[in-house]
Amino acid sequence: MKVRGAVRPPGDKSITHRALMVASLVSGESVVRHPLTSVDARSTAACLRALGIAVGPLKPGAAVQVRGGAWRASSRTLHCGNSGTTARLLLGLLAARPFEARLSGDASLRRRPMRRVTVPLGQMGAEVREERGDGLPLRIRGGRLGPLDWTLPVATAQVKSALLFAGLVGGVAVTVREPVRSRDHTERMLRALGAPLTVRGATAALAAAPGWLADCPPLDWTVAGDASSAAFLVAAALLAESGELRIVDVGLNPTRTGFLAVLARMGASVERDAVRDQCGEPMGDLTVRPSPLHATDVTAGEIPSLVDEVPVLAVLASRAAGETVFREVGELRVKESDRLRLLAENLRAVGAAAEVSGNDLRVVGGERPPRGRVDTAGDHRLALAFSVLARLPGARVELSEHASMGVSYPGFLDDLDRITADV
Repeated sequence: MKVRGAVRPPGDKSITHRALMVASLVSGESVVRHPLTSVDARSTAACLRALGIAVGPLKPGAAVQVRGGAWRASSRTLHCGNSGTTARLLLGLLAARPFEARLSGDASLRRRPMRRVTVPLGQMGAEVREERGDGLPLRIRGGRLGPLDWTLPVATAQVKSALLFAGLVGGVAVTVREPVRSRDHTERMLRALGAPLTVRGATAALAAAPGWLADCPPLDWTVAGDASSAAFLVAAALLAESGELRIVDVGLNPTRTGFLAVLARMGASVERDAVRDQCGEPMGDLTVRPSPLHATDVTAGEIPSLVDEVPVLAVLASRAAGETVFREVGELRVKESDRLRLLAENLRAVGAAAEVSGNDLRVVGGERPPRGRVDTAGDHRLALAFSVLARLPGARVELSEHASMGVSYPGFLDDLDRITADV
């Protein structure tokens, strides 16, 4: 297989969610350029529309207009689809609203824990009523909030962002402390807009600013290419037999690019250039060449910056020399699927050696062409990762479904066809 040409990954999923949400809070018409138009992004847009916000259609290659302002109660359930980001961040935004809202999602999202968000929101003054225990559906009634100083037991950008959003809308001070720093898209976005937010290490502190939103101008935001989506393109290029691939306009936020540091240790040829700032976010281009890979040890401290890339890194580890260990990746059990269990099972199903030991994942590399059936469980990251493995010479990998790729990278298979060719 030869890799060639240039490709721009779809807009960053995390930034798209946040840009749409922040745009819904400020008066006037905001413009979000190069947004992700996937299923998850459409879930956020649909929920905002149900709450009275005018959000234009999400179309590939087109900017989206958002007319922000007053939110209103919805008589309908806010259906968050498969998107944990939509559900958790909306809970934060709804915590100060003087009305009740009901949130739900698909079967996968309904299994994901929500108390990590709703408990601190309850301490701020929001009223939460669960219908089936720790998860969706649930109802939240907002109101006047009090300040919060909260320490997270696990580093998570979704919970951190939800609490900061609650403080922003409620006009109260919020301090969030993490064991290690997670993705900081929310902090970068708010600081770029002039919000009274300070960040010191793994602590983010929002000062009380009751009138800040009223004075904030509309956004004109360009969304960088999604680093997590780019990771699958990088993997395809590394596993190719020859050629070179250029991936352009990729978000290079250091809290999102831990996978590049891991790949460098594994011997990958990945170069960054044309790095520039885009609305508080670093963005640049990657040049990737096929490379022989060797095993590494991925530490627990690295996981928050690459948690979504563990599936594709595990796939690459299955082709690397030696045993790669991913330390303390138990958080993968509560993603769109039990990713930790399924990663090991699916790697074994295609002939690789992999096992879960406690919260660690161990993968031993090999050269035999992968062959077997993969159960994605409707998880987009698993489908994307194993579709890369399926392109290896001699591979016969059957995926249980491909539709889930639309959650984050709707045109991935087309892009993969365009950048690869038989040698």
